[in-house]
Amino acid sequence: MMIFLALVGCKKKIEVNFQATPALPRAGEAVTFKNVSSGGEDWSWTFGDGGTSTLKSPTHTFKKPGEYLVRLTVDKKKWLTHSLTITVSDTVPTFTCDNDLFVVYTDYTFKAQVYNPYNLKLEYLWSLPGEDDYAVVTSKSMTGSSITLYFTEEEKRAPLALRIVMDGKDTTEILQEFYIYDVPTNSILMRTEDGDYRQSIFAPRFADPVEDPTAETLLDLEQDTAQFYNGKEFTLSEIAEVFPGIEGFHINSRKIYYRLNGLWVANIDGAYAVQIDSLPCSAMTLDHTDNRIYWANENGVWYLPFIGSDNNRFVTTPTRLNAMGNVTRIAEDPEKK
Repeated sequence: MMIFLALVGCKKKIEVNFQATPALPRAGEAVTFKNVSSGGEDWSWTFGDGGTSTLKSPTHTFKKPGEYLVRLTVDKKKWLTHSLTITVSDTVPTFTCDNDLFVVYTDYTFKAQVYNPYNLKLEYLWSLPGEDDYAVVTSKSMTGSSITLYFTEEEKRAPLALRIVMDGKDTTEILQEFYIYDVPTNSILMRTEDGDYRQSIFAPRFADPVEDPTAETLLDLEQDTAQFYNGKEFTLSEIAEVFPGIEGFHINSRKIYYRLNGLWVANIDGAYAVQIDSLPCSAMTLDHTDNRIYWANENGVWYLPFIGSDNNRFVTTPTRLNAMGNVTRIAEDPEKK
């Protein structure tokens, strides 16, 4: 028994680790993974692209550029693992977007991918070579490694160009075209003293509202004095115990958007109350499809993406949808048209 306990006590803890060479590979280039674990007898590798291996120190080739999570598991023990993200660059500079379907009035970010293992100086110049006004750039610069923009015309091909200069001498010109689709969009319904109106979001962007008598049913259903959230009904009188004087509210993801001498957002327990709009708010609604809040004041109807930060600070500024100044009720039509 003493000998057995001594042997168990002397058993070393296995440390799992490995190294990749080259650390910044290109697509089609073989990568050698050197197993530097302190022990173990069984090896299980996954390379993030569907490839696997049981060799101690395998070699693997990534066929396409991108980021791949490589994981080594030792002795089939879930706790004996080590992971490393490998960034595989394209041999030829290019730029990509996470989306493959493009529609009007939605922000898209395009990122340059350049194989630059020696950290040479890179210069970027983005451009819109078309003659028509088919896109609007929303990023602060057109000389960074990425650009954000939205398209303004559907059912057409929109070109985007990038010029890359490496180390002041090697220049690459890249031109890609993206087809902009015409797809059905949601609508916002609005009631005024003159009637009920519908406005598509966004096809086209900021189109004038049109009178629509079919909007009456949804507008009559819409109200912000009682809300069901997580299986419980919240009433205006209950909410007023935490927010005295509240005029109306909507709840989303443990945040409450409410009308009280303007428009506010706070955590559902009342913490971190932040004012969104100081003008009196006559109506509001939440769009759970596109994650936006819509509200009306004397200057028109406005929208803003849902607040996502813990302290309810804004990441964007409100955008005016129209100039209707007498809106008394707003509702979202979830049916795409």
